[in-house]
Amino acid sequence: MTESSSVFLRGGARGSAPVPLSVLDLVAVGEGRTAREALAASQRLARLAESRGFLRYWVAEHHSMPGISSSSPAVILAHLAAHTETLRLGSGGVMLPNHAPLVVAEQFGTLSALAPGRIDLGLGRAPGTDGATAAALRRSDSADGVADDFPAEVGELLGFLRDDFPDRHPYRKVHAVPGPVQGPVDQPQVWLLGSSGFSARLAGQLGLPFAFAHHFSAQNTLPALELYRSSFRPSATLAEPYVVIGVFAFAAEDAREARRQALTGALATVRLRSGRPGLVPTAEEAEAHVFTAQETAALGTWLDNALHGTADEVTAGLDELQKRTGADELMLAMNSHSPELRVRSYELIADAYGLSDDVPVSRGAEAVVG
Repeated sequence: MTESSSVFLRGGARGSAPVPLSVLDLVAVGEGRTAREALAASQRLARLAESRGFLRYWVAEHHSMPGISSSSPAVILAHLAAHTETLRLGSGGVMLPNHAPLVVAEQFGTLSALAPGRIDLGLGRAPGTDGATAAALRRSDSADGVADDFPAEVGELLGFLRDDFPDRHPYRKVHAVPGPVQGPVDQPQVWLLGSSGFSARLAGQLGLPFAFAHHFSAQNTLPALELYRSSFRPSATLAEPYVVIGVFAFAAEDAREARRQALTGALATVRLRSGRPGLVPTAEEAEAHVFTAQETAALGTWLDNALHGTADEVTAGLDELQKRTGADELMLAMNSHSPELRVRSYELIADAYGLSDDVPVSRGAEAVVG
């Protein structure tokens, strides 16, 4: 691996983990809980991730979903930046079709000014919501052409971030501020996210790092990664392909309790996919729920993609997934009812891998990609 690729790895989780570990936070809100409690749990989790040597902490954009309070990643990231010192923070991702590229460049330019060298900008092309909500976000009743527009929108966003539109471009005199127009700056590291081959190919062609949503599209993981790697063209950002795999993983001292907690996220997902989004149910409600045949099929798919059990069982699954995919990094997500047990799960996984609980503050300064 070359210098520009290996720089991704610096400061990552050590111990016996096969590759750096990171966190994907959905800011889940359980029944009987509040968004304020969920956001407070995210702050605790970010500080835990930093102290235990996790490489990065991403927040995912979702809309009109009562059980997920991450509709504004940039706002949450600004808050987390104020409560951490070294942890890389980013979006996993910003759903670019919902936003004007200039606005995204301004938001993440601001974040980079607040937390230099620590900001990732992961971009997705899906709306992160249902059709009606997407229309409300975009002020349009039509989603026609959204996927086709994504490459152009990414190019426009990169132009604003780098302030390098060609002379005759209509936006040549439009500047994203904070940004390069003010002098040398730390720019956010741009990633593409995906669950199929579309963004995989585009990330490869642009020479950008790629994050794949294995946690809800496991059947596409290997084909998408092959497409990304075969399409990859070295860039000023990255000399070799770099892949992050997102995976649901929940650990507890007892395997049965881990499954109970995983089941709360599974039921929430089943309800969401059937058009009935709500708060994440309790473990008791999830266990008592009588699943229809259609729900059982959806539940089976979800659980097949998730790792749950004791910490040793979960880490064995993570090791196998990394070996099978060749992932350069694993990003763990946990959509469950209890924020306390969710934080505890990450702690148990860190313990199982022997990750230090006294990572030097200077460590994060090396985790800069450029």
